[in-house]
Amino acid sequence: MLSLIADKWTLLVIRALAAGPLRFNALRREIGDISQKMLASTLRNLERDGFVSRRVMPTMPPHVEYALTPLGQDLKTPVCALADWTEAHGAQIEAARAAYEMRSSARIA
Repeated sequence: MLSLIADKWTLLVIRALAAGPLRFNALRREIGDISQKMLASTLRNLERDGFVSRRVMPTMPPHVEYALTPLGQDLKTPVCALADWTEAHGAQIEAARAAYEMRSSARIA
């Protein structure tokens, strides 16, 4: 279960849906660098596990909307906290990685 919840795309989908229901293409734009296939797969898994609901609107053409279920709503607080922390500390993490790579390169040479 933890591997599903801790997946990069799962976290981003939960975070994007935290603001409210979205249609597939709006969700894809919100997330950014995700393929259509990966988004569809992630949404299927989240729906299967009870975190996301899928609602087909009776329009022509049909519109599909995704929303967090009560279980997904419960998950959004820790997910959004983790995402916010990552954004706040992303530059520090990248700097640490760059410093590590420089030290590793120096040891090899």
